Amino acid sequence: MSSSLKKADGGVPRLFERYVPVDHARVSFHSGFWKSWSQTVRDVTIPTQHKRLGEEGFLEVLDFDRPPGPLARPIQPSGLSMQHFFDSDFGKWIEAASYTLKVDPDPDLEAKIDAIVEKLERGQMADGYLNSWFIRREPEKRWTNLRDLHEMYSMGHLLEGAIAYFEATGKRRFLDVMIRAVDHIIDTFGTEPGKLRGYDAHEEIELALVKLYRVTGDPRHLDLATYFVDERGRMPSYFDEEARRRGEDPADYVYKTYAYSQAHMPVREQTQVVGHAVRAMYLFSAMADLACENQDPGLKAACDRLFDNLTGRQLYVTGGLGPSASNEGFTREFDLPNETAYAETCAAIALGFWAHRMAQIDLDGKFTDALETVLFNGALSGLSRDGEHYFYENVLESHGQNRRWKWHYCPCCPTNIARFITSLGQYFYSARGSDIAVHLYGANVAELEVEGRFVRLRQETAYPWEGDVRLSLGLSAPASLTLRLRNPGWCRNTRVWVNGQEIDCAVSTEKGYIAIAREWADGDEIRLSFDMPVERLYAHPAVGEDAHRVAFKRGPVVYCVEETDIGTEPQRLRMSREALIEPRFEDGLLGGAVVLEGEAMEADAEDWAGTLYRGAPPRLKPKAFKAIPYHLWANRDRGAMQVWLLEE
Repeated sequence: MSSSLKKADGGVPRLFERYVPVDHARVSFHSGFWKSWSQTVRDVTIPTQHKRLGEEGFLEVLDFDRPPGPLARPIQPSGLSMQHFFDSDFGKWIEAASYTLKVDPDPDLEAKIDAIVEKLERGQMADGYLNSWFIRREPEKRWTNLRDLHEMYSMGHLLEGAIAYFEATGKRRFLDVMIRAVDHIIDTFGTEPGKLRGYDAHEEIELALVKLYRVTGDPRHLDLATYFVDERGRMPSYFDEEARRRGEDPADYVYKTYAYSQAHMPVREQTQVVGHAVRAMYLFSAMADLACENQDPGLKAACDRLFDNLTGRQLYVTGGLGPSASNEGFTREFDLPNETAYAETCAAIALGFWAHRMAQIDLDGKFTDALETVLFNGALSGLSRDGEHYFYENVLESHGQNRRWKWHYCPCCPTNIARFITSLGQYFYSARGSDIAVHLYGANVAELEVEGRFVRLRQETAYPWEGDVRLSLGLSAPASLTLRLRNPGWCRNTRVWVNGQEIDCAVSTEKGYIAIAREWADGDEIRLSFDMPVERLYAHPAVGEDAHRVAFKRGPVVYCVEETDIGTEPQRLRMSREALIEPRFEDGLLGGAVVLEGEAMEADAEDWAGTLYRGAPPRLKPKAFKAIPYHLWANRDRGAMQVWLLEE
């Protein structure tokens, strides 16, 4: 909650005054970690994804003038084909491509987007309805199965793509197509007589509608998002009524409980994160947006409860979430298996969306700590270092069976990681009044407008490999500003200097942000020093999988051990609590990274003579230890991997 209430029109006090993120295109990564990753996504990931969309039969579904061909993805026992939501992948790819266009204009890339937009416009029905599956294959079944078939989920991703393309190019064609689609949804759904009182089981359109409202200012767009969130979980369930209209027994629902879609009770009453992980994170992102736009303390309180439940009881150390493949989501609290972890890339990314939104309405480091953990670990692990191979699941332990995909049967994650990285700049800074919040660290130059003043911020740093950051200001004239610098939750000792004068961080820190209020001049400089020792992490005793195990972290980066580095399965390692583990920068490791090295012990299997069990424990012998950043695993030779290592 904002520490100072601001008056809205009519003199009504505002509970939440939002920090506004910087436009991602106003942040340039001039060197270092994120320059390398951003360039890879721009030059490799986005072009190859468009190629894959063609090769895998995705683009064919937009040929509205031709009879539909054979299914590229067959119908599953649930009645759903992945092809039901192919449109969502076009939307996310266009969104990612648009973010790059806003920074680096590319006529060829723009032409590829225009070709997709032309087909979507040509296929759109006269009443505005837009979904390639139903228009081409089952037009009579549209809006008959919101529980299973993802109609508004797909439209939501198309809408986000249209907004990004409009903001990158100024072209309204795609945006107007999607506004017509939204008009159709407004005419179809709601509490008014004659409308369907439903909502999509797979959340996404809710947050897209808030984005649209911020572009158009049309209150109907905000009202529709509000309706979908408020209606969710109302009983009797719309999904039951809908199933009966289809002639089905609601009890035959494959997932058995509407907790799968966070529709088991009204959202304001929910206290535990349940169900499908991606759906939950998209819903909570929309709830955070609406809490601010509607000044709704009930939604904000629900978000706070759910965030604490997730991070305190259900989140992997990597920022991954959702341990179960059977529901692509949550099971019970503290259930965090390593080798069978689902931890979908999309879920980690969506947690990043939610955490970032929460930080804009309540500047608290716990939210940006979660965002940073996701960014450097559980989300980034979903993309290979070459930019064209992917993980859908992100396990924390493997015996060599896990390899990256060139494309996935359900390729929601590739396009999601692309749009996350191409829009990365917006996550670094935000402003509210005369306040500038610095959320993340990395080498970049940002240009902000703060109360009509132009402010340039330049970060020089080798973060995340080093903890020293030099932040300099560019101003056309002196200005009274408050800089709020995130003090990472992982750091135990932070020092800050302003123009060479050290300040007292303890006095200046509130909710994980160091506030420095003063009149700033052009060329003023802040130096930050974050201690980055190697940290040993231990899991809550209720996480049985990690009993007697240790994980290593340095700064924001979680580490793992790969067989290719130590010549044996890391499952045989035994770590001593007294073992000295040292960081070392290794230039030749996948573009350069800090590795951890030291001594461990290995359980020797050579003297077991073919026996499976015996009365004496294995002999331990010294073994050189080496760990690499988790996000870089499975980029080299096939082999075993482990995050949580046995400790003796």
